[in-house]
Amino acid sequence: MTEPVTRRQRRPRRKILTDKMVAALPRRSTPYFHADPELPKHGVRVRPYGPASYTVITRDPFQKQRWVKVGSVAEMTITEARDISRTVIRRVEAGLAPFEAPPPQPESVAAVARNWLARHVDKNRLRTAAELHRHVDKYILPHWAERAFVEIKRRDIAELLDHIEDAHGPAMADAVLSTLRSIATWVQSRDDGYTPPFTKGMRRVPAHARKRARILDDAELRAVWLAAADAGTYGHLIRLLLLTAQRREKLLSMRWSDIDAEGIWTIPTAPREKGTPGSLRLPAQVLAIIQALPRFVGNDYLFAGGRGRRALALSRLKADFDRRSGVTDWRLHDLRRTARTLMSRAGVLSEHAERVLGHTISGVAGIYDRHSYYSEKAAALAKLAELIERIVNAPADNVVPMHEAAS
Repeated sequence: MTEPVTRRQRRPRRKILTDKMVAALPRRSTPYFHADPELPKHGVRVRPYGPASYTVITRDPFQKQRWVKVGSVAEMTITEARDISRTVIRRVEAGLAPFEAPPPQPESVAAVARNWLARHVDKNRLRTAAELHRHVDKYILPHWAERAFVEIKRRDIAELLDHIEDAHGPAMADAVLSTLRSIATWVQSRDDGYTPPFTKGMRRVPAHARKRARILDDAELRAVWLAAADAGTYGHLIRLLLLTAQRREKLLSMRWSDIDAEGIWTIPTAPREKGTPGSLRLPAQVLAIIQALPRFVGNDYLFAGGRGRRALALSRLKADFDRRSGVTDWRLHDLRRTARTLMSRAGVLSEHAERVLGHTISGVAGIYDRHSYYSEKAAALAKLAELIERIVNAPADNVVPMHEAAS
């Protein structure tokens, strides 16, 4: 009798999940999870709409079930998803976050500069706030806005200063350098790991050239005064700078309401300002110039600009004025130094002249002497005006350099 032949049974085919099979998973009316046979706790979550996603389902040490999306099937292969999912499973079961947090991105120059302006400059009401804002907006952010602040190196700073020096002069390059130093020092005070990249020798103006000593001699003073007669409002500003010895910012912000009927100018003191002369009785020469200025309805500034503001483009006007007068290599602030020198030449006591300029009086006198020196300051300005009149009205062949007249 022949024994029956038994058929050899085949092994069950190994279950797999390929990218092609993942793409072919059907859509259903409700979301479902298709397990990955090769990696327990990993699979594909398929939704009715939108791309499917590789997902891990596991439990943390407290046995709370966690669903973690690993990535979209449209952005990675299943092999890549398995590699990431193995790490995710280990981290979740160890009580950690599914993914390691990326390192924090360093703040941009724009973000740091804006924070510095708000928290340091504006909060402390610095007198130079407007200029510091201008440095940031005009010279720093156009070049570095999106750069990481902590990644700015000396080479970057040197290249920026080169550009500013070529386009706007070495003095402006040094001013922006000072602003950058201030920002960096502020960041260093808030960040243990930050070291500013500045070093000695980065300034563009040599130390010996920073302290100006320029004054106008008699011939230059006469040329500037005469040229101011035909220079309109700017010419009035030039003459008032000489006759009052005040800073140009004080004159540009001067209001009609600051001068009373007796010709007394009360100079406002801004917060954190070093000092001002307070009240000055203006000499007749100054009042005559002021009365010659145009006055606009709704604008209280002597040097009025549009929409109720004063706005003189001083740099452009100065270059044209130099050509008109023939006197070069001087700044508006040099007129203040010239006026102070003239007061000494006119016999004004030093302590009276310093109070006209609004300089702080040091030592015991500055602490205990509470006298207003109102009459002394008025007399000093009167003597200054008289001397200027004599210089500008003298015949040209009688005008001598100021240092010779003062010797």
